[in-house]
Amino acid sequence: LFYSATLDVPKSTARTISGWLKVHRKKNDQRPWQRAASCWKQTIMQLKRLKDGTSITTIARDAGISPASGYRYIHEALGVVAEKSPTLAHVLKNLTTENEPFICLDGTLIHTDRIAQHNPKTVVTCGIFSKHKAFGGNIQVITNSTGYPVWVSPVTPGSTHDLTAARHHVLPVLQATTDCPLVLADKGYQGAGGCVKTPAKGPNLSDCDKTYNLIQLKLQSPAERANALLKHFKALQKVTFCPRTITNIAKTALTVLHLNHTKT
Repeated sequence: LFYSATLDVPKSTARTISGWLKVHRKKNDQRPWQRAASCWKQTIMQLKRLKDGTSITTIARDAGISPASGYRYIHEALGVVAEKSPTLAHVLKNLTTENEPFICLDGTLIHTDRIAQHNPKTVVTCGIFSKHKAFGGNIQVITNSTGYPVWVSPVTPGSTHDLTAARHHVLPVLQATTDCPLVLADKGYQGAGGCVKTPAKGPNLSDCDKTYNLIQLKLQSPAERANALLKHFKALQKVTFCPRTITNIAKTALTVLHLNHTKT
C-alpha cells in the first residue's frame, strides 16, 4: 500500500539542502553517481526524521535502501547541514551591526533515551541526569530581542549547570567581542559577569531590586519562544541516537529554521 505525504517545509529549503549535499558528494565521493539514493531523496529522508521524528527503518523502507544505509545517510546529512550553522562570533557581529538592544541566553534540556554513559578509562558509569530529573543533554541558546534563536551551543551532559556550560561555550566569545550587546539571563547564570545581566537574588529585596527583576523578566520572557521553536522539531523532543549527535541535530534544526524564515 502506497500513499502520499506532505512535509511542512518550503520546497526552497529542500532545494538548498539538496544543493549542499550535492557539493559535499562531489568533494568527498570517488563515485557519487553510484549512491543508492539521490541528493533529493537524502534531503527528504533527513527532513522526515527532523520534522516528524520518523523511524529510520520507515525512512529507509520508503527510500528503497537498507536500514544501515539509512542511518549513514541521515548522519551524513546532519553533519553537512550543521556545518552551515553560524558561529557565535559571526552572530554577535551581525547583532551589533543591526543595533540589537539586547540578546537573551538560556539553556534547555534535550531528552534522550540513553540513561548512562560509560567511561572505559575509569570503569565508571556516569549518569547524565539533570535538574529536570530526566536524562539528556544541555545546550545553550542565544536569541535576539524578539526571542528568535540565532545560535545554539555544542551539547554538554544534562547534569552540567547552565553557568558551567556557558563558561565553556559562550562567555569566552562574549568577552572577546568588542561592543558586545547586553545579555539577559536568568538566575542560573549568577556570577557570569561582563555584559551578562541576571536578576537580583536574596530574601529581602529592595523596591529597586524588585522593579529591576520585573523589568528583566518582561524583557527576557520572549526567550522561551526559542526553545519552543527548536523543540517543534520532533527529532529534538527525544533523541534516540548517541547523545553526542544532539549537537548536529540542534544545529541542523537551527539552520532549517533560518532557511524557512528567510523564504517566508
